[in-house]
Amino acid sequence: MTSKAQLLAQEIQHIDITRHNVVGLVDAMRGMAFSARDLARAAEIYDRMLRDADCGVILCLAGSLVSAGLKQVFVDLVRNRMVDAVVSTGANIVDQDFFEALGFKHYVAAERFKAGMDDDLLRDLHIDRIYDTLIDEDELRICDETTRVIADSLPARPHSSREFIREMGAYLVEHGKNPQSLVLAAYETETPIFCPAFSDCSAGFGLVAHQHARGDQPKVSIDSVKDFYELTQLKIHNPTTGLFMLGGGVPKNFTQDIVVAADILGTEAPMHKYAVQVTVADVRDGALSSSTLKEASSWGKVDTAFEQMVFSEATLAVPLITGYAYHKGAWRDRKERRWARLLDAAPASVG
Repeated sequence: MTSKAQLLAQEIQHIDITRHNVVGLVDAMRGMAFSARDLARAAEIYDRMLRDADCGVILCLAGSLVSAGLKQVFVDLVRNRMVDAVVSTGANIVDQDFFEALGFKHYVAAERFKAGMDDDLLRDLHIDRIYDTLIDEDELRICDETTRVIADSLPARPHSSREFIREMGAYLVEHGKNPQSLVLAAYETETPIFCPAFSDCSAGFGLVAHQHARGDQPKVSIDSVKDFYELTQLKIHNPTTGLFMLGGGVPKNFTQDIVVAADILGTEAPMHKYAVQVTVADVRDGALSSSTLKEASSWGKVDTAFEQMVFSEATLAVPLITGYAYHKGAWRDRKERRWARLLDAAPASVG
């Protein structure tokens, strides 16, 4: 019979864009057609964002990207000043990045599991599956519990997800076992991370446990409106912005909407000047995750001069787009924005 140790034997390897210079390859793709040409233009737009001294870059993450092997890409983007804020699903930040920072791993699944076979076996062995990736459920429960420990240590009041994730970074400074972490890198560089639906991940289990234990006493909660307000303040403070969006969902809409939110707050903020989205969502089903960037322009959110949709699965496109920008080297001349420092200031000094 297959054992748990046998199934959790081959670790996912995170791709390192700093080791592979893809500039020539991506430049050559510009002369092709279909998605190759779209990808090359997207890489050029991302490079243009980094060369624009006024542009603040916001990275949006949806889908299981960290567990799929893209963690090191995001760490390098943060540490090399290639993004200034991150808006993500909770799973990428907590169940996957923070999970690995605690010393745990994601594993390559055998081919038979991709076809949906033997999931009963996985459940019996306390193994969770994300398509062709496996996670030890017992280790994931430790991650859940760690978020409860962090919640117990905080003042009993509403927090933005950014504030809570900052405390996760502080926890890793003391207790982390893997320094290659997006949460840790963001903490060290004062790069804010927002998870607008923060309870939809391991942190949610920890927060539920925290609130249950507190009963009628004051307790920690996550204020998604405060998330929205803080991210809007960044747009007001830094009017020229570029979006690099992987997938869609809440991170995509949340980040596009800050242009409208700024207007509601009485500040005429320009549309996002640059936007790249990598997605496989179908534009025909009417869902927001598949809405094009040109459609977002009709809502006053995204300018159409420098926008590009790339209809590709992220693990294929992202190393090429980010690798191109990394090896072009514009990040070397970018200033550190340290937007978390801005948000920790008194609200009166932010606008």
